Amino acid sequence: MRAVLRTAGLSASILALTVAAPSQAEVLPADRSADAAATGADTDAPPREGEGGEIVVSATIARDRLDVASPVSILNDTDLLRAARPQIGDTIARVPGVSAATFGPNASRPVLRGLTGERVRVLTDGIGAFDVSNTSADHAVAIDPLTAERIEVVRGPAALRFGPSAVGGVVNVLDSRIPTRIPDNAVAADIVAGVASAARERNVAAGVTARLTPELALRVGGNLLETGDLRTGGFILGPRLRQQASASGDLEVRALASLRGRIPNSDASQTTGTVGLSYISGEDTLGVAVSRLETTYAVPPRFDVVNGVPPEEVFLDAHQTRYDLRGSIGIGDGVIERIDLRAGYADYAHVEGGADPGDVGTRFANKGLEVRLEATQAKRGSWVGAIGGQYVRRDFEAIGEEAFVPPNLTEDIGLFTVQGIEAGPLRFEAGVRFDHRRITSPTRGFDRSFSKVSGSLGAVWRVAEEWRVVGNVSTTARPPAAEELLANGPHVGTQAFEVGDPTLGIERGNGGEIGLRGRGEGWRLELSAYATRFNNFIYQIETGNIVEDLPEFRFVSNPARLWGFELDAGMDLATIGGVEISSALVADLVRVNIRNQGPAPRIPPARILGELAARGTTLTGRAEVEHVFAQNRISALETPTDSFTLVNLSLDWQPFAERFPGLNLSLQANNLFDVEARRHASLLKDFAPMPGRDLRLSLRWKL
Repeated sequence: MRAVLRTAGLSASILALTVAAPSQAEVLPADRSADAAATGADTDAPPREGEGGEIVVSATIARDRLDVASPVSILNDTDLLRAARPQIGDTIARVPGVSAATFGPNASRPVLRGLTGERVRVLTDGIGAFDVSNTSADHAVAIDPLTAERIEVVRGPAALRFGPSAVGGVVNVLDSRIPTRIPDNAVAADIVAGVASAARERNVAAGVTARLTPELALRVGGNLLETGDLRTGGFILGPRLRQQASASGDLEVRALASLRGRIPNSDASQTTGTVGLSYISGEDTLGVAVSRLETTYAVPPRFDVVNGVPPEEVFLDAHQTRYDLRGSIGIGDGVIERIDLRAGYADYAHVEGGADPGDVGTRFANKGLEVRLEATQAKRGSWVGAIGGQYVRRDFEAIGEEAFVPPNLTEDIGLFTVQGIEAGPLRFEAGVRFDHRRITSPTRGFDRSFSKVSGSLGAVWRVAEEWRVVGNVSTTARPPAAEELLANGPHVGTQAFEVGDPTLGIERGNGGEIGLRGRGEGWRLELSAYATRFNNFIYQIETGNIVEDLPEFRFVSNPARLWGFELDAGMDLATIGGVEISSALVADLVRVNIRNQGPAPRIPPARILGELAARGTTLTGRAEVEHVFAQNRISALETPTDSFTLVNLSLDWQPFAERFPGLNLSLQANNLFDVEARRHASLLKDFAPMPGRDLRLSLRWKL
């Protein structure tokens, strides 16, 4: 059945069309470019890869990354080419303070500072993904990182612009599905392609942009992705499960203890098609978008090493049609200088079922709408600011015997403002946001509303030309999601019985952060320490109960405390024969403790990552060692995770730098020594480890 659906999906996707609106990554309003220039950023001459000087467009007031109060990481160019994976969580997992909550290789959400799910917003050009990835860990995010032009990761709770769910931070994926500028030539094109050995991955994407008139451009593109079952390093089952399997009297169960190689039922296929149209007249732009995504992916099984019951093969067949609108217009010299409109609507659905052709499965559907209107104030001396409003509507339903969440409607209305001012070497930025959420479910007779105010105050102190001391304090309020309130039933995808709590209240967090940043000729340093106290922290625990032959997972809430630190540093070491030798270091640690309960479940352990690079004229070689420490601070019924060390090598090459400067190749050998590695944040870590040795070849060519 899965093969039939994939063939049909491929045929349909060839006809699918997508349009998107201009990306702020390349079209900045005049006031924002001027503001960036005031900070010392050079917008015409980008810094060398890995250094600062980048403009952060995911901040309400775009600034040089060094002068943003919250920590921001940016992936673009060859950094993004090396990092890109089919899932967004895996793509940004090397960023400081970031891990991934995976459910096998085909569903991976970002974990920012130990927080994921409802606390991290994953966006496409500032608008939500309109999927059901927040409903459950086995639901993939409907975003394709392989075709991204730029990814910005804003950590911490200061991203008030994007909604109350951005308590942990924001991941903003910017792509070029529609033109962001009028091509210099009649036609411009770009190609992204790659192959990888661990999952037998093959992907190819292409886009062509045509200049229709001096102010109108059209873009057409598409993407194909196919993967097989993922090959891992070491054993497939975790240590505790292997021990239980070895003690079984069932020969088939006992054989599971030595299971190695490829994870059963972990393949995937995905297709997208795009068409984009953009009107650009100076700084005024208007874009519309229609997109189609179709994907079929398998969920690795939970082997029953106690009863020996054969695991069910589960797959998800998903599709999404999405419409986008983006406009930006300059007003003049009044109080308001610019108005930006961003809106999106999508119709998403997927079916979860087994391999039996007669298994209809359970259908999850979501119709989402988001509209955000922002007005940028005219700059008055050193005072800058913006005000805005946002409306989000999510109409969700699940149909089938295992529809564990009833049909429900969530509506969010938000108003926000961010204001900034400079006073000598000090820059202050304050933000306030009011949100109202209403969740209704007629089938359950459920109707609750939540109103809350969030705010943040940040400061950047320029202690010297190369150094900044930054700090921020915040109070955030996150209402519970419909899934946390209303879940009650078996879920075939996660192979668990999930139970919500309809009495959950607003999750309030009060926190602060302090950081030191510096950069100069051949060096950079960013160090942050943060802490937050949560009232009514909402989390999911395994109770130990078995309901309908499935383990029970229940949403509960308690006060909690979160703290941690992050380090991101780099230095040029020497130049030998025209080859520049440099080093980089990333380290992070996060702790989340529940009052009277102990550690929160699935919190990533400490990590340290070191890199040594040699950069020539057209070649850059890298050797990277990442050590992830053991996680023994666990909640009840949670299993510990062993430490592991990954060694990765890469070679970036511009083979024809003078004639074809837009052609980049990346050859990688990841997990070179084929070690067994498991992400602690994964609900499926004891059944689906990380990839083993993975040889990857990636290409990006801009013509």
